[in-house]
Amino acid sequence: MSQRRKVSHGLQSSFQTKTAQRSETLLGDDEDEEGTQPSSSQVQRGLDRLTPAQVDLKMSEVVQFFLVKDQKKMPIRRADIVKHVLKEYRNIYPEIMKRVERTLEQVFGLKVVEMDTKNHVYMLINKLETVEGAAFSVGPSTPKSGLLFVILSIVFMKGGVVKESLVWNTLKKLRVDPGREKHEEFGDVKKMVTDEFVRQRYLEYVRVPHTEPVEFEFRWGQRADIEVSKVKLLEFMGQLHDQDPKSWSQQYRDATSPMPGTSSQRQSSQR
Repeated sequence: MSQRRKVSHGLQSSFQTKTAQRSETLLGDDEDEEGTQPSSSQVQRGLDRLTPAQVDLKMSEVVQFFLVKDQKKMPIRRADIVKHVLKEYRNIYPEIMKRVERTLEQVFGLKVVEMDTKNHVYMLINKLETVEGAAFSVGPSTPKSGLLFVILSIVFMKGGVVKESLVWNTLKKLRVDPGREKHEEFGDVKKMVTDEFVRQRYLEYVRVPHTEPVEFEFRWGQRADIEVSKVKLLEFMGQLHDQDPKSWSQQYRDATSPMPGTSSQRQSSQR
């Protein structure tokens, strides 16, 4: 009986060893399974084990992954790229990303921007649209982007942070009622604003601490920092109120600053 156990244990150990060896063929023997950034030596060892055609195929798959995610303006996480696309090729991630960025820029005119360096979250920016500094440099082109433009204008004019009640009341005046679940143009307005625009990183939707009943506020999002022209927002507000944009001195300084701060910097300055 003990002999049978030894044989069984030996077969299991042999199977595990062979499986590990097969994985090491692509992963490299010292690759971190948690997806940490591989060293240059690990990358080179991984490339040495692959053919150029294999690398090009995997690069094409990652490009396709970026393009599909970008259709919904969704941020792209490195963890998702590794898990769903690279898989056993994760030890050549840096080289794959270099080629992906070059392809997206040269072929599609899209720039990869790392909007969260801690969690490695990326977004795509259309270089053709940002020649003048922002994707909204000529104003909104669709009803949905128009709604976003209005909300970002409110947030910007209030210094980057505004209570949600003010946003809802302003939209009601524009006959866009967030209480209606089926707006003829936007569907569920509240869901679009608090879910879709937030997931796309145009807005942040944050609970205000120590409030009863619970209150939320909107803040300027990371994608808005990159894509949206504050000068155009001011011009929009000026037309709306028949007022010179320069009359809002603080907002005008912020809009025309050569090095605009991030949303987190603005929030810190307000505390």
